[in-house]
Parts: sequence; structure tokens; C-alpha cells
Amino acid sequence: MLRIRLAGEDALLHPTGTLYLSATRTLLVADAHFGKAVSFRKLGVPVPRGTTSETLAKLDAAVAETGAGHVVFLGDFLHSVRSHAAGTLGVLQAWRDSHAALALTLVRGNHDDRAGDPPASLGFKVVDEPLRLGPYALCHHPRPMDGAYVLAGHWHPCISVSGRAFERLRLPCFWLGDDTGQLPRQAVGVLPAFGSFTGMHRIEPRAGDRIFPIAGDVVRALPSLPVP
Repeated sequence: MLRIRLAGEDALLHPTGTLYLSATRTLLVADAHFGKAVSFRKLGVPVPRGTTSETLAKLDAAVAETGAGHVVFLGDFLHSVRSHAAGTLGVLQAWRDSHAALALTLVRGNHDDRAGDPPASLGFKVVDEPLRLGPYALCHHPRPMDGAYVLAGHWHPCISVSGRAFERLRLPCFWLGDDTGQLPRQAVGVLPAFGSFTGMHRIEPRAGDRIFPIAGDVVRALPSLPVP
């Protein structure tokens, strides 16, 4: 994990792509897209199996290593209406039953509008964006907001980096907007997609942005572009 300061508070960037807010013991998860694979299979597209269990194993690691007491999903928890398949919901329910003391909140995203809220048995608090938490506004859509540092998902950010053999790699990344200015802040930070079966969107960093790519189990900081 990589410890940083974000909007004046401590935060941890976890190699699973989650972001931990130490002051409130809150773990942020963007774009889990549970049930995406089964949605594709129901359309006749051959895709991998076991992605729900794989994604939940990542979540287990992030919760255990951070000591989080609250997990906030920043939208797109379920991928589509087809994600309510019995197999997918059964795996999710078994995971929830083994984490009964963990508080769960979903900030609705665009896929949640179509997929519907998680079943009540999963014990979620479900809200529309923004969810205010200290200096942060927790959202799905990465749009600036007066008086808050927005933390969001939706874009599935990645960055292209050059390897030693001159190859180009696409790595998921945290894309954190410059928050060094005075309040009211209008900075936006975007988390990488958490789901095991999700795509990525290449970003173009701006001056002052902080970029943290994930390579395997390591999160690193790239040099920021200078502010004019």
C-alpha cells in the first residue's frame, strides 16, 4: 500500500485499486461490475467463469490489510439485470454472510440504474450521489463539486508506460486531481475499476494531477506534470 495525503487527510492506495480513508476506516471501491461475465454468457459470448469469486477475493484482501469497517462502492456494483443470476447472487450472499459486521454502502451509478439495487439480504445502504464524508464527496461520476474533493469511478482509468525493452504497458491507475488550492476545492480523483472483468480507458493527465499506476501488487507514483 502507498500512503498519501489527500484533501488534507491520510489515505492509503491499495494495489487492488481500492482507496482507504484512514480517518473514517472507509474503503472505497469503484466499478466492481459483479455479474458482468454472466451477463455476457447469457448473450452467447464465451467469457471466463469465476470472476465474482476472484473479485471478492481481492476485496477480502483489501479489507483485511486496511482494517476497514465500512466499504463504499462508488457505483456499478452490479453490471446489469442479468447479474441477478442465482449463481452470482449466491456467491455474493455467502461472502456477505461471512462479513456480517462490515458496513456496506452503494452510491448508485449508471449501471445500477439499469441493474437495480442489490438484494436487501446483502444489507446495503443505497444512496444517490454525492455522499458527503468529511472533505470528500463520494460519487460515481467524476464531476467537480464546490467545497469538496470528489472521489469517483466510472472512467476505469489507465496509463501507458514504457518498459525497459521499449514495450508499452497499459496499467490501471489512480488519477487524483490537484488538491493544493484553497477551498472551495473543485478537484476530482478517479479510482481504477475494481472488477476482475472490466476494461480500461487511457487517460491524459493534466498539470498538477497525481498519477499512481498499479503494477501487480505494487502502487507507484509517477512524476506530476508541472503547473504553469
